[in-house]
Amino acid sequence: MPATGASTPAPVSISASKVPEITLMFWVAKLLTTGMGETTWDALDIAFDQGVAVTITGTLFVVAMVVQFARRSYDAWAYWSAIVMVSVFGTTVADLVHNDLGVPYTVSTSVLFVLVLAVFGLWYRVEGTLSIHSITTRRREVFYWAAVLLTFALGTAAGDWTASTLHLGYLPSGILFAVLFVLPAIAYRFAGANAIACFWLSYVLTRPFGASFADWFGGPPGRGGLALGMDRTAIVSTVLIVAVVAWFAVTKTDRPRVITGAAGNTTR
Repeated sequence: MPATGASTPAPVSISASKVPEITLMFWVAKLLTTGMGETTWDALDIAFDQGVAVTITGTLFVVAMVVQFARRSYDAWAYWSAIVMVSVFGTTVADLVHNDLGVPYTVSTSVLFVLVLAVFGLWYRVEGTLSIHSITTRRREVFYWAAVLLTFALGTAAGDWTASTLHLGYLPSGILFAVLFVLPAIAYRFAGANAIACFWLSYVLTRPFGASFADWFGGPPGRGGLALGMDRTAIVSTVLIVAVVAWFAVTKTDRPRVITGAAGNTTR
């Protein structure tokens, strides 16, 4: 029995993660944002001078991230607005590296792959977990968004690499990444693979998966596209994203779980 006046420390209730729960609709929304980001940047790059387009996407990216970090808990509109702008800005960065600096997609894909591994390695070394259910501190949130931005850029470069460098075209690339996207889920379900590793593998693959199909819808016939227009594809994707996020906001089915335990020691 504890001595008089002493007490056993009670578990500290930590605020819920600022990242939504992973449901089927989460993956639908994520795929829509990847396609929207790809086609939105392409449409802006066509409609405006490149410097103006970069300024627009960069400014909106910063604003979205400031709003997201200012929130003390998960908010569907703030979170998905940030994801959308990461998607657009990630596409901007990846395209500028190739188109303006002349870096081959093979090189940019390889470099971004190494950077993604480095961020995950540092994140795990510092925090001891890569679980999105543990995004309950500012430092973990910084790691999370750094990883998200780099995975978007990596996915963009990888999708362009298969479509252009490997000459697969948009639709075959989309089918390839669709198959790769579901493999981690199969490995988790039937082979007992690590849930966190499977999540992040699928997360990375949503970018080239969604972007390849968006390019197929809006891209030119010379690269296997249906030529429906990048602007039209971006508008349709945006409308669908708004509908899904509105559904999240009303139903709250994506609300993150509340984690209870010692502060900072979440390892799920």
